[in-house]
Amino acid sequence: MQLLPRVSRRVRLGGAAVAAAAGLAVSTGAPAQAATLSEGGLAETGYRYVFEPGVTRGANDWTCKPSAAHPNPVILVPGTFANHGASFVKIAPRLKNAGYCVYTLNYGKTALSLNGRIGGLGHIQQSAENDFAPFVDKVRASTGAAKIDVIGHSQGGSVPMWYIKKMGGANVIDHYVGWAPSSRGTSLNGIVTLGDTFAAMGWVSNVAELIQAPGATDQAYTSDYTKALFPNGSNDVPAGPKYTVISTKQDRVVTPYYNQKLSGPNVTNITLQDKCGWDQTGHAFLFLDDPTLQMTMNALANGPTNFQPTCTGFAPIPFA
Repeated sequence: MQLLPRVSRRVRLGGAAVAAAAGLAVSTGAPAQAATLSEGGLAETGYRYVFEPGVTRGANDWTCKPSAAHPNPVILVPGTFANHGASFVKIAPRLKNAGYCVYTLNYGKTALSLNGRIGGLGHIQQSAENDFAPFVDKVRASTGAAKIDVIGHSQGGSVPMWYIKKMGGANVIDHYVGWAPSSRGTSLNGIVTLGDTFAAMGWVSNVAELIQAPGATDQAYTSDYTKALFPNGSNDVPAGPKYTVISTKQDRVVTPYYNQKLSGPNVTNITLQDKCGWDQTGHAFLFLDDPTLQMTMNALANGPTNFQPTCTGFAPIPFA
Protein backbone atom coordinates (compact mmCIF):
# COMPACT_ATOMS: atom_id res chain seq x y z
CA MET A 1 0.00 0.00 0.00
CA GLN A 2 2.94 2.34 0.46
CA LEU A 3 4.48 1.59 -2.95
CA LEU A 4 2.36 4.06 -4.91
CA PRO A 5 3.05 7.02 -2.63
CA ARG A 6 6.77 6.24 -2.81
CA VAL A 7 6.69 6.06 -6.60
CA SER A 8 4.65 9.27 -6.80
CA ARG A 9 7.14 11.02 -4.58
CA ARG A 10 10.01 9.81 -6.74
CA VAL A 11 8.25 10.99 -9.88
CA ARG A 12 7.62 14.38 -8.34
CA LEU A 13 11.24 14.69 -7.24
CA GLY A 14 12.56 13.42 -10.56
CA GLY A 15 10.36 15.82 -12.49
CA ALA A 16 11.51 18.70 -10.34
CA ALA A 17 15.14 17.79 -10.96
CA VAL A 18 14.64 17.64 -14.73
CA ALA A 19 12.76 20.94 -14.74
CA ALA A 20 15.42 22.58 -12.61
CA ALA A 21 18.14 21.32 -14.93
CA ALA A 22 16.24 22.80 -17.86
CA GLY A 23 15.97 26.14 -16.10
CA LEU A 24 12.22 25.91 -15.58
CA ALA A 25 10.41 27.21 -12.52
CA VAL A 26 9.36 24.52 -10.04
CA SER A 27 6.76 25.13 -7.36
CA THR A 28 7.88 23.69 -4.02
CA GLY A 29 5.73 25.74 -1.69
CA ALA A 30 8.82 27.67 -0.53
CA PRO A 31 9.00 31.47 -0.95
CA ALA A 32 10.04 32.40 -4.47
CA GLN A 33 13.51 33.83 -4.94
CA ALA A 34 14.94 35.55 -7.99
CA ALA A 35 17.05 33.15 -10.03
CA THR A 36 20.67 34.04 -10.65
CA LEU A 37 21.32 34.38 -14.36
CA SER A 38 24.44 32.77 -15.75
CA GLU A 39 26.77 34.97 -17.76
CA GLY A 40 27.30 34.07 -21.39
CA GLY A 41 30.46 33.81 -23.40
CA LEU A 42 31.69 33.49 -26.96
CA ALA A 43 29.40 30.57 -27.85
CA GLU A 44 26.27 32.43 -26.80
CA THR A 45 27.51 35.55 -28.58
CA GLY A 46 27.67 33.64 -31.85
CA TYR A 47 24.31 31.97 -31.33
CA ARG A 48 22.50 35.19 -30.46
CA TYR A 49 24.07 37.07 -33.35
CA VAL A 50 22.64 34.63 -35.88
CA PHE A 51 19.46 33.31 -34.31
CA GLU A 52 18.29 35.74 -31.62
CA PRO A 53 19.62 39.26 -32.30
CA GLY A 54 16.82 40.80 -30.26
CA VAL A 55 17.10 38.61 -27.16
CA THR A 56 19.38 39.52 -24.25
CA ARG A 57 18.99 37.56 -21.03
CA GLY A 58 18.38 39.90 -18.09
CA ALA A 59 17.32 42.84 -20.26
CA ASN A 60 14.05 44.47 -21.32
CA ASP A 61 11.88 43.38 -18.43
CA TRP A 62 9.27 46.12 -18.69
CA THR A 63 7.84 45.24 -15.29
CA CYS A 64 11.13 46.05 -13.53
CA LYS A 65 11.09 48.89 -11.02
CA PRO A 66 14.38 50.43 -9.86
CA SER A 67 15.37 49.97 -6.24
CA ALA A 68 16.69 52.59 -3.85
CA ALA A 69 20.12 50.97 -4.18
CA HIS A 70 20.04 51.20 -7.99
CA PRO A 71 17.62 53.97 -8.94
CA ASN A 72 18.87 54.39 -12.51
CA PRO A 73 17.86 51.89 -15.19
CA VAL A 74 20.81 50.95 -17.41
CA ILE A 75 20.59 51.11 -21.20
CA LEU A 76 23.06 49.04 -23.23
CA VAL A 77 23.93 50.20 -26.76
CA PRO A 78 25.77 47.86 -29.19
CA GLY A 79 28.21 48.88 -31.91
CA THR A 80 28.39 48.96 -35.68
CA PHE A 81 27.45 45.72 -37.49
CA ALA A 82 26.41 44.27 -34.10
CA ASN A 83 23.18 43.55 -32.23
CA HIS A 84 22.32 43.55 -28.55
CA GLY A 85 21.64 39.81 -28.45
CA ALA A 86 25.30 39.15 -29.21
CA SER A 87 26.91 42.09 -27.46
CA PHE A 88 25.60 41.87 -23.92
CA VAL A 89 25.55 38.18 -23.02
CA LYS A 90 27.87 38.91 -20.09
CA ILE A 91 27.08 42.38 -18.74
CA ALA A 92 23.26 42.18 -18.87
CA PRO A 93 23.01 39.13 -16.57
CA ARG A 94 25.63 40.66 -14.25
CA LEU A 95 23.69 43.89 -13.96
CA LYS A 96 20.39 42.08 -13.49
CA ASN A 97 21.88 39.86 -10.78
CA ALA A 98 23.18 42.98 -9.03
CA GLY A 99 19.67 44.43 -8.89
CA TYR A 100 19.63 46.84 -11.83
CA CYS A 101 16.78 47.28 -14.29
CA VAL A 102 18.45 46.65 -17.65
CA TYR A 103 17.34 47.63 -21.15
CA THR A 104 18.86 47.44 -24.59
CA LEU A 105 18.01 48.20 -28.21
CA ASN A 106 19.07 47.62 -31.77
CA TYR A 107 19.27 50.82 -33.80
CA GLY A 108 20.32 52.22 -37.15
CA LYS A 109 18.69 49.41 -39.10
CA THR A 110 18.49 49.56 -42.90
CA ALA A 111 17.64 47.14 -45.69
CA LEU A 112 21.03 45.51 -45.08
CA SER A 113 20.29 44.71 -41.44
CA LEU A 114 18.97 41.19 -42.11
CA ASN A 115 16.02 41.35 -39.73
CA GLY A 116 17.92 43.22 -37.05
CA ARG A 117 21.11 41.15 -37.03
CA ILE A 118 23.29 43.97 -38.36
CA GLY A 119 22.79 47.29 -36.59
CA GLY A 120 24.43 50.68 -36.57
CA LEU A 121 24.17 51.14 -40.33
CA GLY A 122 22.09 54.31 -40.46
CA HIS A 123 23.38 57.83 -39.91
CA ILE A 124 24.40 58.18 -36.26
CA GLN A 125 22.52 61.44 -35.74
CA GLN A 126 19.33 59.79 -36.97
CA SER A 127 19.97 56.78 -34.72
CA ALA A 128 20.28 59.14 -31.75
CA GLU A 129 17.18 61.10 -32.62
CA ASN A 130 14.90 58.38 -33.95
CA ASP A 131 15.99 55.28 -32.03
CA PHE A 132 17.91 56.10 -28.86
CA ALA A 133 16.04 59.17 -27.60
CA PRO A 134 12.56 57.57 -27.89
CA PHE A 135 13.92 54.44 -26.20
CA VAL A 136 15.21 56.53 -23.29
CA ASP A 137 11.77 58.11 -22.98
CA LYS A 138 10.15 54.69 -23.00
CA VAL A 139 12.47 53.36 -20.29
CA ARG A 140 11.94 56.40 -18.08
CA ALA A 141 8.16 56.22 -18.52
CA SER A 142 8.12 52.50 -17.69
CA THR A 143 10.39 52.73 -14.63
CA GLY A 144 9.47 56.19 -13.37
CA ALA A 145 13.18 56.99 -13.21
CA ALA A 146 14.37 60.57 -13.53
CA LYS A 147 17.75 59.56 -14.94
CA ILE A 148 19.32 56.62 -16.71
CA ASP A 149 22.79 55.13 -17.01
CA VAL A 150 24.18 54.11 -20.39
CA ILE A 151 26.87 51.67 -21.49
CA GLY A 152 27.88 51.86 -25.13
CA HIS A 153 30.35 49.86 -27.21
CA SER A 154 32.09 51.54 -30.16
CA GLN A 155 29.36 53.40 -32.14
CA GLY A 156 27.17 52.53 -29.17
CA GLY A 157 29.21 55.12 -27.28
CA SER A 158 28.77 57.72 -30.02
CA VAL A 159 24.97 57.53 -30.32
CA PRO A 160 24.36 58.55 -26.68
CA MET A 161 27.13 61.14 -26.97
CA TRP A 162 25.11 62.94 -29.64
CA TYR A 163 22.13 62.72 -27.32
CA ILE A 164 24.19 64.21 -24.49
CA LYS A 165 25.85 67.02 -26.42
CA LYS A 166 23.18 67.95 -28.96
CA MET A 167 19.83 66.94 -27.47
CA GLY A 168 20.02 67.97 -23.83
CA GLY A 169 20.76 64.45 -22.66
CA ALA A 170 23.29 65.66 -20.10
CA ASN A 171 20.31 66.34 -17.86
CA VAL A 172 19.01 62.78 -18.27
CA ILE A 173 22.09 60.55 -18.22
CA ASP A 174 23.73 60.04 -14.83
CA HIS A 175 26.54 57.64 -15.76
CA TYR A 176 28.04 57.24 -19.21
CA VAL A 177 30.40 54.29 -19.78
CA GLY A 178 32.01 54.02 -23.20
CA TRP A 179 33.77 50.82 -24.26
CA ALA A 180 36.20 51.97 -26.97
CA PRO A 181 33.72 54.64 -28.09
CA SER A 182 34.03 56.05 -31.59
CA SER A 183 32.58 59.44 -30.63
CA ARG A 184 35.66 61.39 -31.72
CA GLY A 185 36.14 59.40 -34.89
CA THR A 186 38.69 56.94 -36.16
CA SER A 187 41.40 56.79 -38.77
CA LEU A 188 40.55 53.12 -39.33
CA ASN A 189 44.28 52.42 -39.13
CA GLY A 190 45.03 55.04 -41.72
CA ILE A 191 42.30 54.17 -44.24
CA VAL A 192 40.54 57.47 -43.70
CA THR A 193 43.83 59.35 -43.91
CA LEU A 194 44.59 57.53 -47.14
CA GLY A 195 41.17 58.37 -48.48
CA ASP A 196 41.67 62.04 -47.70
CA THR A 197 45.05 62.01 -49.40
CA PHE A 198 43.50 60.78 -52.64
CA ALA A 199 40.39 62.97 -52.21
CA ALA A 200 38.36 59.77 -52.21
CA MET A 201 36.26 60.10 -49.08
CA GLY A 202 33.37 61.68 -50.97
CA TRP A 203 33.20 58.59 -53.18
CA VAL A 204 33.42 56.27 -50.19
CA SER A 205 30.62 58.13 -48.43
CA ASN A 206 28.43 57.96 -51.53
CA VAL A 207 28.93 54.22 -51.73
CA ALA A 208 28.03 53.93 -48.05
CA GLU A 209 24.81 55.84 -48.77
CA LEU A 210 24.09 53.61 -51.75
CA ILE A 211 24.42 50.39 -49.74
CA GLN A 212 22.65 51.98 -46.75
CA ALA A 213 25.55 51.91 -44.30
CA PRO A 214 26.43 55.57 -43.70
CA GLY A 215 26.79 54.91 -39.98
CA ALA A 216 30.17 53.38 -40.75
CA THR A 217 31.64 56.41 -42.50
CA ASP A 218 30.06 58.81 -39.99
CA GLN A 219 32.70 57.47 -37.60
CA ALA A 220 35.62 58.72 -39.66
CA TYR A 221 37.41 61.52 -37.84
CA THR A 222 37.02 63.61 -41.01
CA SER A 223 33.24 63.14 -41.26
CA ASP A 224 30.73 65.97 -40.93
CA TYR A 225 29.18 64.08 -38.02
CA THR A 226 32.42 63.90 -36.03
CA LYS A 227 33.25 67.53 -36.76
CA ALA A 228 29.81 68.60 -35.54
CA LEU A 229 30.06 66.51 -32.37
CA PHE A 230 33.63 67.49 -31.47
CA PRO A 231 34.58 70.64 -33.41
CA ASN A 232 38.23 71.37 -34.15
CA GLY A 233 39.42 68.11 -32.61
CA SER A 234 38.09 68.99 -29.15
CA ASN A 235 37.26 66.31 -26.61
CA ASP A 236 35.21 68.24 -24.06
CA VAL A 237 31.89 66.99 -22.72
CA PRO A 238 29.20 68.88 -20.78
CA ALA A 239 28.83 68.77 -17.03
CA GLY A 240 26.17 66.55 -15.52
CA PRO A 241 26.94 62.91 -16.28
CA LYS A 242 29.83 60.98 -14.78
CA TYR A 243 31.87 59.78 -17.75
CA THR A 244 34.05 56.68 -17.91
CA VAL A 245 35.90 55.68 -21.08
CA ILE A 246 37.62 52.29 -21.24
CA SER A 247 40.09 51.90 -24.10
CA THR A 248 42.52 49.18 -25.14
CA LYS A 249 45.93 49.60 -26.71
CA GLN A 250 45.09 46.61 -28.91
CA ASP A 251 42.28 48.50 -30.65
CA ARG A 252 42.53 48.10 -34.42
CA VAL A 253 39.18 49.72 -35.20
CA VAL A 254 38.85 53.04 -33.35
CA THR A 255 42.34 54.32 -33.89
CA PRO A 256 44.41 55.76 -32.45
CA TYR A 257 43.03 54.34 -29.21
CA TYR A 258 44.01 57.40 -27.16
CA ASN A 259 41.75 59.53 -29.36
CA GLN A 260 38.83 58.02 -27.42
CA LYS A 261 39.67 60.09 -24.34
CA LEU A 262 37.31 62.79 -23.12
CA SER A 263 37.85 65.87 -20.97
CA GLY A 264 35.57 67.74 -18.64
CA PRO A 265 34.03 67.49 -15.17
CA ASN A 266 33.71 63.96 -13.79
CA VAL A 267 35.63 62.28 -16.61
CA THR A 268 37.67 59.12 -16.00
CA ASN A 269 39.73 57.78 -18.91
CA ILE A 270 41.05 54.25 -18.45
CA THR A 271 43.47 52.32 -20.64
CA LEU A 272 42.88 48.62 -20.05
CA GLN A 273 46.56 47.67 -20.15
CA ASP A 274 47.36 50.23 -17.43
CA LYS A 275 45.21 48.09 -15.15
CA CYS A 276 46.00 44.63 -16.51
CA GLY A 277 49.19 44.80 -18.54
CA TRP A 278 48.87 41.33 -20.05
CA ASP A 279 45.23 41.73 -21.10
CA GLN A 280 45.40 41.69 -24.91
CA THR A 281 41.69 42.22 -25.55
CA GLY A 282 41.04 44.23 -28.70
CA HIS A 283 38.12 46.32 -29.86
CA ALA A 284 35.55 43.81 -31.05
CA PHE A 285 35.35 41.57 -27.98
CA LEU A 286 35.78 44.14 -25.24
CA PHE A 287 32.27 43.22 -24.08
CA LEU A 288 33.53 39.77 -23.04
CA ASP A 289 36.52 41.09 -21.07
CA ASP A 290 35.99 40.68 -17.34
CA PRO A 291 38.28 43.51 -16.14
CA THR A 292 36.33 45.83 -18.44
CA LEU A 293 33.07 44.67 -16.90
CA GLN A 294 34.45 45.01 -13.37
CA MET A 295 35.44 48.61 -14.05
CA THR A 296 32.04 49.25 -15.58
CA MET A 297 30.23 48.01 -12.49
CA ASN A 298 32.53 50.13 -10.33
CA ALA A 299 31.73 53.23 -12.38
CA LEU A 300 27.97 52.72 -12.14
CA ALA A 301 28.31 52.31 -8.36
CA ASN A 302 30.32 55.54 -7.99
CA GLY A 303 33.33 53.51 -6.92
CA PRO A 304 36.86 54.87 -6.63
CA THR A 305 38.41 56.22 -9.82
CA ASN A 306 41.59 54.27 -9.03
CA PHE A 307 39.69 50.97 -8.80
CA GLN A 308 41.89 47.98 -9.64
CA PRO A 309 40.07 45.07 -11.27
CA THR A 310 41.05 41.45 -10.83
CA CYS A 311 43.12 40.62 -13.89
CA THR A 312 41.42 37.39 -14.93
CA GLY A 313 38.71 36.44 -17.39
CA PHE A 314 40.15 38.18 -20.41
CA ALA A 315 38.21 38.09 -23.69
CA PRO A 316 38.65 34.70 -25.38
CA ILE A 317 39.82 36.23 -28.66
CA PRO A 318 42.72 38.68 -28.18
CA PHE A 319 43.59 41.55 -30.48
CA ALA A 320 40.31 41.47 -32.46
